[in-house]
Amino acid sequence: MEEYIASFPENTQKILIEVCEAIRSVVPDGTEELLAYGMPTFKYKKNLVHFAAWNNHLGFYPTPSGIREFQEQLSIYEGAKGSIKFLYSQPIPIDLIKQIVEFRVKEVISKSN
Repeated sequence: MEEYIASFPENTQKILIEVCEAIRSVVPDGTEELLAYGMPTFKYKKNLVHFAAWNNHLGFYPTPSGIREFQEQLSIYEGAKGSIKFLYSQPIPIDLIKQIVEFRVKEVISKSN
């Protein structure tokens, strides 16, 4: 994941590091960090979320259920069924990202019991 982050300009790296640290702060011990589909991915039993740097935005991929659960809060952002675009020209909603990741962790745990 660090190599992925290091491949971007410094201003983008700062955003990616902030997002990565935010996600790390809310995932359980034993969560894997890997690259999947060419993107940084957090996996706990199943994929929790992916994120990726693009030219003008951070792509955040919390699966369709993560988008549905937070559709009201995410309605101000452009997105699709399983993805959301956070423009670099606007503050990245770190607290919302953490809430979505926490939801995904609970969802994965409940489905694996």
